[in-house]
Amino acid sequence: MQLANVPSRRLSSRVGVGEEVWVLWGSKGEEDVSRIKDLSTGGLFLQTTSVRPTGTSVRLHFLVQEGEIKAEGVVRHAKPGVGIGLKFLALSEYGKPRLAALLRRLRGLAQAREAS
Repeated sequence: MQLANVPSRRLSSRVGVGEEVWVLWGSKGEEDVSRIKDLSTGGLFLQTTSVRPTGTSVRLHFLVQEGEIKAEGVVRHAKPGVGIGLKFLALSEYGKPRLAALLRRLRGLAQAREAS
């Protein structure tokens, strides 16, 4: 059986994140800290056992070397025991250039890992 090549519906490319980036996130009065598995300008995937239903609004707070990044997102999909995929709905004005800088740094780290 052959699998057809299915084009991605993603509008922005994802970058895999090593152990470097964690985020404080919460919804409905519950907060957690989780590692980010992958990240793009459109959203991210969090590794967590605290799964939220699709459509749940989530607040995100990154503390990274590029500076504070605050965002609002929504759960797009959940994998119980693995994590949740979030779509960004809004980024703080100062968060947009910081997210772009974070993505540049992570892409550079990923390229360095591949080269070694």
